[in-house]
Formats: sequence, C-alpha cells, structure tokens
Amino acid sequence: MAILRRYMAELAITVAVLASSVAVSLGASAEQPRNAVIGWACVILACAALFLRRRHPLPVAIFTAVCCAIYYPYTDPDGFVLLAFAFALYNNASTGRIRSAAVVAAASMGGVAFGEARAGASRQVDNFAFLLMAGWFIALVAVGAVTYYRREAERTKESEARRRATDERLRIARELHDVLGHNLALINVQAGAALHGKDPVKSEEALVTIKQTSKDALRELRATLGMLRQADTPSLARVAELAESAGAHGLTVRTEIDGTARDLPPDVEHAAFRVVQEALTNVARHAAADTVVVRIGYTDHDVSVQIDDDGRGGAARPGNGIRGMAERAEALGGEFAAAAREDGGFRVRARLPLRAAR
Repeated sequence: MAILRRYMAELAITVAVLASSVAVSLGASAEQPRNAVIGWACVILACAALFLRRRHPLPVAIFTAVCCAIYYPYTDPDGFVLLAFAFALYNNASTGRIRSAAVVAAASMGGVAFGEARAGASRQVDNFAFLLMAGWFIALVAVGAVTYYRREAERTKESEARRRATDERLRIARELHDVLGHNLALINVQAGAALHGKDPVKSEEALVTIKQTSKDALRELRATLGMLRQADTPSLARVAELAESAGAHGLTVRTEIDGTARDLPPDVEHAAFRVVQEALTNVARHAAADTVVVRIGYTDHDVSVQIDDDGRGGAARPGNGIRGMAERAEALGGEFAAAAREDGGFRVRARLPLRAAR
C-alpha cells in the first residue's frame, strides 16, 4: 500500500509539471512554434523522466538538461521545459548528491553561455536573464542541500530515540529480573524445604523466611520502580542485607573489603550491587554451596566485585542472569567473567571503571 501511494505521488508530480509546461508553452505565443514535434517530444520526455527521479536522480537531471539543450535552440524559446530540469536538479541535491547537482548546474550554465556566444546577435538570453537563471540554479542546489541535511538530522534523531528506548527497555528488564529473580528464587528454595520437610519446626521456620523474603521482594520492587522514576539507586552499603537474606536460606556469606570504601557514581554503585545480588541468587539456586565470599575492591580508577562459592562448580548455566551482569559491566566500559574455579566452586567477577561512568 505504501509503495502504491508513493508511485501515485510520483505520477501526480509528473503530471503536474507536464501540465504546467504545456500550459505555459501554449500560452507563450499565438503562433505555431518552430519544430513543434521536437519541442513537444522534449517537453513530454523531460516531464516523464521525473517519474524515475527517486531511483535515478542524477541520470534524470542530466536527461532533462539534454532535453533543454535540444528544446531551446531548435524550437520555441518561451517554452517552459526548463521547469522539469529545475525540479530534477533540486531532487538530485535533496537526495544527498549535492556535488553532482552543482556540477550539472554549472555545466548547464556553461552550455547556455557557450550557445549564446555562438549565436552572436541572435542571442535568446540577455545578460540579466542569464544571471537570473544562474541564481535560480544555485538556489535550487542550496535548497536541495538544506532539505537533505534537515532530513538526515531528523532521521538521526529518530534513530537515536529508538536506540534510547531500546536501551531503556533492556534496563527495566534487567532491573525487574534482578529484583524479582533474586527473591523469588529464595522463596522457591524455602517453599520446597517447607513442602518436603518432615520437621514441623523447620517447616515453620521456612514459612517465616518466605514471609520475610516476600516482604523484602515487595520493598525491592518499590525501590526499583522508584529508581526508574529517578529516585535513589541501590547501594553497595546494602550488601550486608543481601548477605543476611542469603544467610537465612542456609548460606554462610562472608564480606571482605579491599581498599577504602568511597562514594561511587550512581551507575557504578547500581551495577555493582546488582552483580552481587544476581550472583548470590545463582548460588542459592544452582550451586549447592555452603559458603560464599563477597569481595569488594576499591581503587582510584575502578571498583570490583568478586563472588566465590564452594559449590559444585561446572559451566555457567545459560540464562538472563549471567547475560544481564555482563551487559551491566560492558555498558560502563568494564569487564566481566563468570567461570568455575580450579579448586572447586564458582567465581563471578566484575570490574567497573569510575572515569567512564562520570
């Protein structure tokens, strides 16, 4: 349907230019023009060529110029076939072929000047008309160039807007995955323990933990939605809460700090917190570990987080968790690695530079 509308628009423009040329040519002189057949052929062919101006802008501009070169010396000088050439010249410039449009315009004026010089006393274009025509051609090329650059600026702006919208959707998806995935995974573990456990006391403890974890999940969700509304972002100061939450599910979590803790750019603080959160979630769900060590290292140039567990190790399971952590690190120009340790267990490590974030 869009293609049909485009062709109908091209046809309408072609017919409009042809009608204008014919009307001006018929009204220009009451007498029959010289070589009328050649004249009408040039008018019709030049206007018909405009139908192809989108696909072949430069050839159409050259062809209409040739039609003018044939029309004006051999038939009625008052004809308006020049309108087709002017439209083709503007179209050529508006599609980004500004240099070629300028060359065609200059060549056309050179041809007019050469023809008038040979005509001598029988010149058809006086000096004023020649300068007016030159100014017209220059204006057409300039307006076409402005149209092209304005269109490109709008296209670039739209492309940037689409890219930002895509990045924002991915960011929201990562946030919701990290927040809900972490807490729901812990709830799932405790629900399984409560369902299959034979000790009523432990089952009751699991249910209490589920209640607290679901409460934490709701709080995290509200905090995430607030962050998406430009509120406060999660902080590494809350790693202790993550450790306490994981400890309630049977994991022993030890936190170590290398260097001096400092204020970090919000993006870095946020990404580091989410890496720790997602890594602890994966340990609780997949590692069958007893102990987890979370190391946070501060330097003048970057901050690093490293999560080591003593679980079963092995290759990382494919999924959104690992991919999301890697995307967060790469978005800040940092590094990310997740692999089994040689002495057993699994290691997740992310290094996030500070300068790029600022």
